Amino acid sequence: MEVRAILRNVRTSPQKAALVADMIRGKNVNKAVNILQFSPKKSAAIFQKLLKSAIANAEENHKALDVDDLVVTKVTVNQGATWKRNMPRARGMATTIRKRTSHLMVALEEKS
Repeated sequence: MEVRAILRNVRTSPQKAALVADMIRGKNVNKAVNILQFSPKKSAAIFQKLLKSAIANAEENHKALDVDDLVVTKVTVNQGATWKRNMPRARGMATTIRKRTSHLMVALEEKS
């Protein structure tokens, strides 16, 4: 049985979040939380909260699942909406700054 947690419109670029997603994909839940705890990346703290939410979903909604046997099976990072801002430049011009957002999803399954 698959347990998921989804977080949308996170204020981090998908490219940077994908680096953190690759670190925890396929790992045991306890090991993944430990990896995220000591990672210096901004996305690691976001993924840690999301992973703890997925664990809480497994405990609350699926009482039969054993939390110690859960494994991170799927981690997806998709591109969200892009905020566009203008920055003044020389000679009265402006440059567009793109502030990217991400949609994050973590799926857990019980391995026996």
